[in-house]
Parts: sequence; structure tokens; C-alpha cells
Amino acid sequence: MFLVLAYLMLSAPFLLQGQTLDKTEVLSKDQFEFLEGLTEAVLEASRIYPNQFISDAFGANNTGGTLIRPGGRNAYPSFWIRDYAMSLETGLISLEEQKHMLLLTAQTQANQTWITSGGSMIPVGAIADHIRIDDGLPIYFPGTYSFTDQGTEKWGSLPPYGDQFMFVHMAYIYVKANGGMSILSEEINGLNLIERLTLAFHVPPSGLENQLVIASEKFRGVDFGFRDAIEFTGELLYPSLLKYRAALELSALFSIMNRPELAVKYQQIAKAIKESIPNVFRDDSGFLKASTKLSAQPDVWGTSLAVYLGVLEGEELAAASEVLMEAYKKGTISYRGNIRHVPTDHDFDENKVWEKSIAAKNTYQNGAYWGTPTGWVAYAIHQSSPELAKQLATEYIDELIENDFRKGTAFGAPYECFDKEGGTQNPVYLTSVASPLAVFREILSGQK
Repeated sequence: MFLVLAYLMLSAPFLLQGQTLDKTEVLSKDQFEFLEGLTEAVLEASRIYPNQFISDAFGANNTGGTLIRPGGRNAYPSFWIRDYAMSLETGLISLEEQKHMLLLTAQTQANQTWITSGGSMIPVGAIADHIRIDDGLPIYFPGTYSFTDQGTEKWGSLPPYGDQFMFVHMAYIYVKANGGMSILSEEINGLNLIERLTLAFHVPPSGLENQLVIASEKFRGVDFGFRDAIEFTGELLYPSLLKYRAALELSALFSIMNRPELAVKYQQIAKAIKESIPNVFRDDSGFLKASTKLSAQPDVWGTSLAVYLGVLEGEELAAASEVLMEAYKKGTISYRGNIRHVPTDHDFDENKVWEKSIAAKNTYQNGAYWGTPTGWVAYAIHQSSPELAKQLATEYIDELIENDFRKGTAFGAPYECFDKEGGTQNPVYLTSVASPLAVFREILSGQK
């Protein structure tokens, strides 16, 4: 039974957790081919080949294999685990490249607990936020490229939570694409890979019963790297969704390793999270809220991802799809096909988007618009209105066509994010096209 389930999970696009959609066209053939071609171009611009020199400040790639950074040009010149992991479902990254980055991530996993010079703690099993290209040193916290100066209260007392679960996702995608399990037994610094995956999975603090990821004022990690400028406390939605997916992935891996007791263990963790999320994070607005204490506001990204991963079902699914559809119609969550973290009519107050942020209002993670979640939002809206999902997707593609970076240096799409005043951040940004591409492919195939 476990072997059959495992192979089904490894062969299915998304762990058999999503909802079945009709094949109503969301992108035309030409639109989809444009997006796929643009993603391939951004991905190539993001590669750092072995020994390739980036700059005097960052040196050459001395890690022994190809790295994929978050974008081209001058965007984030290191290897970021989460950005790379979020690009894997494009199917455009070779097995050789995947293996190198997976093992590099494993090799830089913290082998002991230690305190940084800034007073933060790196627990044993922690996964790096990003890895330097010149010397392969892990940087566990945002905001710096310095191994010695990393980790201050500004970025939390613990490393960001999401990277541990992204590490599991990297291994799952590799095994799924490769079809072989031998890499899970490969020893890295005294532990084999499957042991390192399980160690990482249990690093983020979680509730003993509901398994939801938690943070407090004294013990806080960034909930997810795409909002590391925001402070959240209490039970946390977004990393709990990533934990849910990682639990299912670990269950599948243990199943095909013929270790049914561990397969069941992680199935049960996923079940506890799935059952808890609707009740714990339900908000009067109809959205799921991002957390239960600090910055406990309607979360567009989290709500749409919960739909996409199949965490919400029945009435909860219908309500989430409906609220996202209505917010899109009102113009409170999107601009030119890109998505805000918080609906504009649910800002914390007239001076703040999130309750606590180090970014100015209506900029960056505090009110700008991002392409990364557009696919999840379109997928969720598609449940209620395929026509509006198509409209959102077309707006997204139109902006990319207008500002396509391949036109020359004056153009930068896909941007990491932009605002309504014309401000942009980080051109040629990979997840802004890679993440939606994977979702739109599943919608078009009717397999999701």
C-alpha cells in the first residue's frame, strides 16, 4: 500500500492535493509560449557557471557546479535556497544542476547550534538563507553576505523558517525527476541526506498538537523570505503551508524507502496542519490571516497558496476563492497582473500596510506588487470565475511583454516587484515568471 501511494505521489504534479479544474483557457498558446520562453531566458541569465566571475565584490563561483541566483543582472549575487526551490517546478533545471545545489545545501546545513556575533541563534539542522559563491559559506540570516557578522535582532533570533521546508522540496523534486532513491542514502558530513532532510524539517518551532509553525517576540524567525522585512508572531500561516507540503513530500520519500512507520508519521503531521489552518487563521475578511499575533492581517499570498496546495476544501475553499475573486474585481489586490501581500482595504492603518515592517509603506514587501504569487491567485480565482482568472493572467502577460528585459537595458521585466508610482525593484527576477509558469502549465493541462 505504501509503495503504491508513494509512486502515485511522486508521479502526480502536486501530491494529489490540488482541486480539479476544467480546461477553460487561462492563457492562449501564444501567451504561454511567451511566458515559457521568457522564463528560460531569465533562468539562463540567473545561472552562475563553475568558475564564472561575477564581480570584484563577489568573486567567482568556486562551488564546483552551476548555481542559480534569484535573477539576472545585479540581483542578489549569491545562491538563495528558496528562490531556486520555487523555480524547480518549471522543469527547466537539469538533474546535474539540481544535484549540485541540493548537495551544496546539505553540506552547509548547520552541524551544531551556535550564537552569532549579533546575538541570534543558529540551531543544529538549520538551512542557509543564502550561500556565498566564492567560498561556499552559509549565511543563515537575511541582510548580509558576511559569515562573521550575520544574525541580528533586526532579522530575528532564529533563521528564516521557510528554507528548511524548501530543502525538503528540493530533494523531493530531484527524486521525482530522477526516479532513483540512492541520493537519499548519500552521506554528507556524517549524516545521510534523508537524515538531514528530517533534521531540517523539525528545526522551525511548532505547536505540539496542531504542528503549526510559531514565533514569539523572544524566539522569532522570518516566516518566509519574501517578507523578511515584516515581523510576525504567534502561529504563522505561510511557513505552516510550506511545512504541510514538506510533510507530504517526506511521507512519499519514506514510503518508497519502505519505511511505512515514518511515512505515516509525516502523513499525520500534514493532516494536523490541514485540519488546523482553517480554524486558526480564519479572518472576518474572508481571507486567511498571516499570523495570530503581530501583523495578523489578511494574507493574499497565504490564502491563495492554501487553495493551490489543497489545504482548503468544501466551504472553506469556496469562501477563499470568492474573497480573492471579489478583491480582484475591486482592484484591492492586483496591479498590472501583479499581487500585493495585503489587500489595500486591509492595511493596518493609514501609515502602515503590515503592522510592523522595516520597509516604507507601498514599497517592497510592504505594499508593492509581485509577480511570484500571480499563478496561485489566478488558480484560486479560477475556482469561481475562469473568465476573471484569464483576465488577471492576461494583465500579467501584457506587463511582461511591455517591459521584457530582452528589449534592452532600459527594460527590466520580470521585476521582483513594482509600485503604482513607477518604482521597480530588481529586474530580471526569476520567481516572478518561474512560479506562475508552473501553475499556468498545470491549469492548462487540467492535471492540477
